[in-house]
Amino acid sequence: MKPLQRDLLILVALAGWAAALPHYGSEFAVSMALSCLMYAALASSWSSFCGQTRYMSLATAAFFGLGAYSGALGLEHLPWLLVVALGAVVAAGVALVMGAAVLHLRGTYFAVLTFGMTELIRHAVTFWEKQVSGTVGRVLTVVPERDTVYLTMLGLAVLALLSAMLIRRSRFGLALTGIGADEQRAQTLGVNTRLVKVAGFALTAAFAGAVGAAMSVRWTYIDPHTVFNPFIGFQTVLIALIGGAATLWGPLIAAVVFSLLAETLRLQMPQLYMMSLGLLLIACVLYLPGGLASLRLSRPWRAR
Repeated sequence: MKPLQRDLLILVALAGWAAALPHYGSEFAVSMALSCLMYAALASSWSSFCGQTRYMSLATAAFFGLGAYSGALGLEHLPWLLVVALGAVVAAGVALVMGAAVLHLRGTYFAVLTFGMTELIRHAVTFWEKQVSGTVGRVLTVVPERDTVYLTMLGLAVLALLSAMLIRRSRFGLALTGIGADEQRAQTLGVNTRLVKVAGFALTAAFAGAVGAAMSVRWTYIDPHTVFNPFIGFQTVLIALIGGAATLWGPLIAAVVFSLLAETLRLQMPQLYMMSLGLLLIACVLYLPGGLASLRLSRPWRAR
């Protein structure tokens, strides 16, 4: 069986099992599955660009927050799927502008600048809220049912993984990998590196914006501090790195591990949860540089 066919079969099997979960699982199980799906979508889409180009983007929280606010503004006026699409479009549009401005940088400079722009966007939204509505935060009075949100997040996670599969086997993915290996050499081979980087950055942002729009309704009340929380961006990066940013299934594996840790430790022992994240990252850097996926516990999960 070809690798792509095998990966698709695994994805279909996992998606089918996850789709049935709301019918037999408890409220707690569905809530934990939502967290898994959220970070699986965020980390997989992040890895599709950053894992191949080796650009360390810390802007996930900005795109997530933009999607959440866009969705909140459209909930009362648009159908649910258009609300999610609006979050993706707004986040991708901002990413196009941001990418054109900062993607000529690399390494620490790029990471710090994307984090700084995230904070800038958060403060800009806060200022806009104060000027327009006179308060900071919005109450979401019209929210879809739990199963609708769950199936939407499942669809986004599946779409993120499917996109990662197709990108890795396309000329676009080859260009991203070439940029990560040697950007100057890729340019000499005829790759329009600027266009490829901006397109990849916008694709990652679109998924983050869509996830933000879908997940914002879980809070029923949102404010900039909640949806632009840097921890969302940092945890996405940690999940991708610990799972294996250069692998297909690594971010999904790590998203499940992190979600279990979060539900087990974060509420009762938050300090131990943060220590566990740090220890996992250190262990992976020292002993598993390829991430959890490099353990190769079984053949279908083998990193390529």
